[in-house]
Parts: sequence; C-alpha cells; structure tokens
Amino acid sequence: MRRGASFCLLFLLSLVLLGFVQAKPNYKEALAKSILFFQGQRSGRLPRSQQLAWRSDSGLSDGLFAHVDLTGGYYDAGDNVKFNFPMAFTTTMLSWSTLEYGKRMGPELPNARAAIRWATDYLLKCATATPGKLYVGVGDPNVDHKCWERPEDMDTVRTVFSVSARSPGSDVAGETAAALAAASMVFRKVDRKYSALLLRTARKVFQFAMQYQGAYSDSLGSAVCPFYCSYSGYKDELLWGAAWLFRATNEMSYYNILKSLGADDQPDLFSWDNKYAGAHVLLSRRALLNNDKNFEQFEGEAENFMCRILPNSPYKTTQYTQGGLMYKLPESNLQYVTSITFLLTTYAKYMKATRHTFNCGNLLVTPNSLLYVAKRQVDYILGENPIRMSYMVGFGPNFPKRIHHRGSSLPSLASHPQAIGCDSGFEPFFHSANPNPNILIGAIVGGPNQNDGYPDERSDYSHSEPATYINAAMVGPLAYFAGTLN
Repeated sequence: MRRGASFCLLFLLSLVLLGFVQAKPNYKEALAKSILFFQGQRSGRLPRSQQLAWRSDSGLSDGLFAHVDLTGGYYDAGDNVKFNFPMAFTTTMLSWSTLEYGKRMGPELPNARAAIRWATDYLLKCATATPGKLYVGVGDPNVDHKCWERPEDMDTVRTVFSVSARSPGSDVAGETAAALAAASMVFRKVDRKYSALLLRTARKVFQFAMQYQGAYSDSLGSAVCPFYCSYSGYKDELLWGAAWLFRATNEMSYYNILKSLGADDQPDLFSWDNKYAGAHVLLSRRALLNNDKNFEQFEGEAENFMCRILPNSPYKTTQYTQGGLMYKLPESNLQYVTSITFLLTTYAKYMKATRHTFNCGNLLVTPNSLLYVAKRQVDYILGENPIRMSYMVGFGPNFPKRIHHRGSSLPSLASHPQAIGCDSGFEPFFHSANPNPNILIGAIVGGPNQNDGYPDERSDYSHSEPATYINAAMVGPLAYFAGTLN
C-alpha cells in the first residue's frame, strides 16, 4: 500500500475511534425491534410464535365481571391495564405505517400485520360482545398502579369499563372506528373476510360515536383520568374516524361528515389525545395525490402544522434541545417526537410523489426539508445525541437498563415460579439499582429531559417508561429510512 493511502486510512480510522465519523444507524434492525416490542405488551394467551420468552399468559379472565370475553390486546405501557383509547390509537398508527410503508418493510411486514391483529382481535370483541355497548378498558388503574407485580401474577380486580348511549364516549369510539377502518385496508388483500368484518364493525362503532356524542372522560371519570383523559375533546376523533372511513370506503357520506364538523383546531402536536394534525395530513393525501380541490383546506392545515414544527420556520412554535431533539412536554416527550416525525415523513412522501413544495413565510419547504428534520429525530432516538444513549431498549451499545416496566423489572416465571404479590415487587425489585432482568427489546422510553440528560432510573416514569403509542408512530419513519438508506 502506498504511504499516502495508508496515512489516509489511519487518519479515517482514528476519526472513527474518536467518534467524529459515525456510521448511520441500522434502520432495518431498529424497525424489526420496534415491532418485536409489542410482543412484550401482549395480554391474553400467548402463541407458540412468541419470541420474548420471558412473558407468559396473563389476563385470561378479563371480561368475567361483565360475562364477556375481553382477553387479548395490549397493556399500554409499564403497567397491567388495558386502556382502549391509547390502544386504538396505537392500532391506527401501526395500520397507517403499514399502509404507507409496507413495501419498504421487507420481512417485517407479516410481523407488523401480526402486531395489528393482536389489537384488532381484542377491539372487535370490545365492539361486538354486548349490543349497545363499547367496552373501553380492563383493569382498575388506581388499584393497579399501587402494585408492582408481573402481569402473569395479577391479583388486582379486573374491572371492566364501557360506554353506551347513556354514558357516551365519542372520543374512544371515534378512535376505535379509525383503528378498525385503517386495519381493514391492511388486511384487504391478505384476508378479505377479516377485512370485511373490521370495516363492518368500524361503520357501526362510528355511527355510535356520532349518534351519542359526549366525552368518555365525563362518563368514566377516575377510571380514565388523569391517565388517559380526553383533554382535546372528541371532535378530533370524529374527524379522524370519518377520515379513515372515507379512505377505506370512498363514500361521500363520510366526506359530508368531515365538512359538517366545521373549523378545526390547529395544534402543534399530534398524540393519542389530539388527532387534528394527523387527520389533516391523512386528508391532504387526497388533495396532493388525487388533485381533489375539495381537500385543499386540509392540505393548507397540514402545511400550517409543518410550519409550526420546522426549526427554521418563522412560524415555529416547537422547542428543540441543544442536542437537536424536539421538546414538547416534560412527561413522555418522545411520544410527541415519534408521532410528529411520522407526519413529517408521510407528508414528505406525498410531496415527493407530486413534486410539491410550499412556503412558511419566506422559507421554501421541499420534501427534503421535512425529511432532514425527521431523520434527525430518528437518529437522535437511536443514539446520535450528546450522551450517545439509544432510547430504544436493546438497540446499540448504550440503552436504558432500568425502564419503568413491571414485566421487564421483575424476574420471569421461568426463573422465579413463585407468585410475586401486589406489594412484594417493590422490594427488592422496583427499588433495586440493578438493571432489569428481562430486556424489553425495541421499547422506546419516554426519553431525555430538556437538557438532553437521562438518569436511567426506574422510578422516573416520565422518562423511563415505554408505551405502545411511542413505538407505533416510530414504525413508519423507521420503515421509510430502512427502505431508503439501508
């Protein structure tokens, strides 16, 4: 080898060792792990294909209090409660991810479908078990949160919660309808009978949401508040549900509902609670890809949202940390980061398909403007940040070891067959400084604080607790970059 060439090689190696040159994250690996995470959240009887072997069957009597079968579904985060409002949003986002990016998922597409079906099988039970009722949760959160026990050992009361004509819940019903409608499109080509059942049920649940209007927080009180209160009201879920049913059916009746709902709020976030921005991006697809003038209003609203997010926009209302992370709220901030990042990549996809650009004041916005910000957020979460911490468990050399998650932090049934009661998990497990014994692969935690710091403490649930909806929104961007850059 010539001396000049060998010097260049040594120089590059030294830069890599010093951390000045970084290999881009392995998005395909992150995508696979982001979907595998959902196996760790499963409730019900686990299949033989279960890969996270430290989990076992749980919640097998769910629904017994109402004399119905409500087994299955997902625990929302680090506890053992099934909250249908965020679970349905998780399902909608997994479905949207699969619809937009399924062709980029490669071998992960069947796994994404399986993650969706685990939720929709449960949501179908909730919607059809009792005429005139929609079941919206299992487990008393106020009791459950006083315990630190494995889902397999649950001995807390498994209270069943529902909404009805007399106790309405247009928000949770609208989101459930959105989830079932979106999922019906995921299964349309691979299981037509199941797809038809999902769509048929979505129609009925949405009709219920429209006919008996009211917030489920008002009907159920402390069963859902302050955990998953519908702070934004229920109009956004009616818009979201109608938008998904319109996309699934192309029927003008749903378009008419969209128009009848009137002026929308224009928030600068997107979450399990506030769906306006997501609905605007979803509906803008029709304006951009179909050149349908009737949907230009939603295109404008989607672009107003982007102008509030982009760091160089004169209309920016979004803070960024010194390390470059979007910072919306102190508690579980990454839920907003992943959801907004999904909208950035998806709107950029629509823009690219039509060579569309827009302006935020004097700032010209191209698809790559959005993708640059989206990639920066994804890379930050995967470890390209000031403390070199991957916020996805099991990804990269340095990731959270003490996540706020009962099943992960307590020994598995295989290693500790004796039951661990409600209070028995706190000492020595919850208060231990040791890493969690079970790695919840793929889980994305609440994330760093506004100073890019992360203490990695189990008790610090605002930062160390994973949640299904954080992951669900990350699947789409990961699939986009896995299919584009890896």
